[in-house]
Amino acid sequence: MIRVLIIDGEGPASEMLAGCALHLGYDVSTGHTISECLKKVASNPPDVIFIDAELPDGSPLDILDEIHAAPSSPTVIILADSGTAESAERAIRNGAWDYTRKPASVKEMTACLTRVAQYRREHQSNEGTAEIKRNGIVGNSPTMRAAMDMVKRAADSDLNVLITGETGTGKELFALSIHLNGRRSQDNFVVVDCTALPETLVESILFGHSKGAFTGADKAQDGLIRQAHRGTLFLDEMGELPLPLQKTFLRVLQEHRFRPVGGQKEVESDFRLISATNKNLEQMVAEGKFRGDLLYRLGAMTIHLPPLRQHPEDIRDMAVFYVGKVCRRFGVAPKKFSDEFMKYLTRYDWPGNVRELFHVLEHACAAGFHEETLFPVHLPQELRITIARSLFDDDHRAPVGGGNGDRRSAAQQILSLKRFRQTAYSDLEEMYLRNLLTSSAGSIKEACALSRLSRTRLYGLLKKYNIRH
Repeated sequence: MIRVLIIDGEGPASEMLAGCALHLGYDVSTGHTISECLKKVASNPPDVIFIDAELPDGSPLDILDEIHAAPSSPTVIILADSGTAESAERAIRNGAWDYTRKPASVKEMTACLTRVAQYRREHQSNEGTAEIKRNGIVGNSPTMRAAMDMVKRAADSDLNVLITGETGTGKELFALSIHLNGRRSQDNFVVVDCTALPETLVESILFGHSKGAFTGADKAQDGLIRQAHRGTLFLDEMGELPLPLQKTFLRVLQEHRFRPVGGQKEVESDFRLISATNKNLEQMVAEGKFRGDLLYRLGAMTIHLPPLRQHPEDIRDMAVFYVGKVCRRFGVAPKKFSDEFMKYLTRYDWPGNVRELFHVLEHACAAGFHEETLFPVHLPQELRITIARSLFDDDHRAPVGGGNGDRRSAAQQILSLKRFRQTAYSDLEEMYLRNLLTSSAGSIKEACALSRLSRTRLYGLLKKYNIRH
């Protein structure tokens, strides 16, 4: 039996929705707040949750990860009387099945309930039919489970996939996992680093060349695209592909045919394309730096990899996995972790993401080569300094005047005018950023529009003040 949880006010929409669910034979429970929702999810995990976009004690967008972590992995539909495009985007990016206006009729509600129940049945029947090969991808947080679900969906198809995310989030690892779990796994996985393509040789590298096509071409050679025939072509940092070449590649992507440099005949290559980028390609299209028609062809499926700071609960599993791997390479017994060591790892913001974490763990293993247990002292010095500084308030300001305090002591606590101005400015800047995120409901896009800051500048300021979004 489908278990339905409705979290809403006592309006007619929620009453009708509950009535429709009961009529269909579903088990129904209701609530009116975020806290009630979390209690019911913990005590009797539902299959489907209909939840109001505006509740008295918070936003459902802030608890989607907790909801999805439930054993039943509930399907969430957010109901809104009104809303914004940014709210809808944020909801869907955070794993909501749908973000929709409250249905107005029994017919609409019944249809919605029927659709989501059908989806649950079909989705569950397909789960576990084939164990997905993770290929070194570690983590079991709701965020990582959602990403791996997208990997499975991508692997089951032959559609073009665009993987987005910050540098170091593991885009190539996810691309390889899609390849290894797909029907092309027995053929080549060809990597093209678009940042390393020399301008003078880029066409030859991609398309190959015939003998005598240019000085030094003493024999014909297949390009990387041809080498990916029947396999997968992975274009890393796709945003760096030169604009003049994008038009040529668009045709290759459409026809799967191209002419090698100096060649007389076209060559065919049946490849599956996976591309990755850490840039905002939509913004680049708006700025005329990337072709819109190519972008549409790249992202038949899009997988966004969140930065490590957004799923720190995976850090321990990652540390165990990678330290074990390093220890096997060093030929030593697996290391243990002190509590303080793990606290340092989870407290750090990881601007370099998983790649930085692995480099740090490798350093720690080398530094603690002869010890059984890793301690904070085995971590890189700069990381330890960063954590130590974050634990203290550098300003140590105290009240002046009154009491029996020493005049000299009080005087020493007076900041210089320059330092005072810097501190005051920083306080105001931090306050502004926190108010900005509140006003934009956590949407970076809307925050940029309101503040007229670039994404890069905004992310830099949020990192400066350790503000999570």
